[in-house]
Amino acid sequence: MTEKKEMAKQTALLVVMLALVVASLAVIRAAGQEESKKDDKAAAEQWEYLAVAGPSTTNLTATGNPRMRKEPSSAFGREAFVLEQHLDKLGANGWELIAVAGPPTDPAYYFKRRK
Repeated sequence: MTEKKEMAKQTALLVVMLALVVASLAVIRAAGQEESKKDDKAAAEQWEYLAVAGPSTTNLTATGNPRMRKEPSSAFGREAFVLEQHLDKLGANGWELIAVAGPPTDPAYYFKRRK
């Protein structure tokens, strides 16, 4: 009788171990599928880019008028209200500023947005 009990314990232990292995594999597979969905979504996203650089007819310089400040209580001394207005317009159209390059006197602005 003891031999049968020992055999039943071993069988029960084997069943539990097998169930754990199956459950672990299911979790790993589900995680892999979720990661695959994220990769597919990222690959499906398409972007368009806009570069604003060089001489322009658009005035992006400061006005020098302290009443024209977007943030009147700002501690920053440099007035950039005109530039901020243009950036706000681009942002309203979905453009996101991703980089500014070049000398401060003639910067190039790079934007992107989803297609």
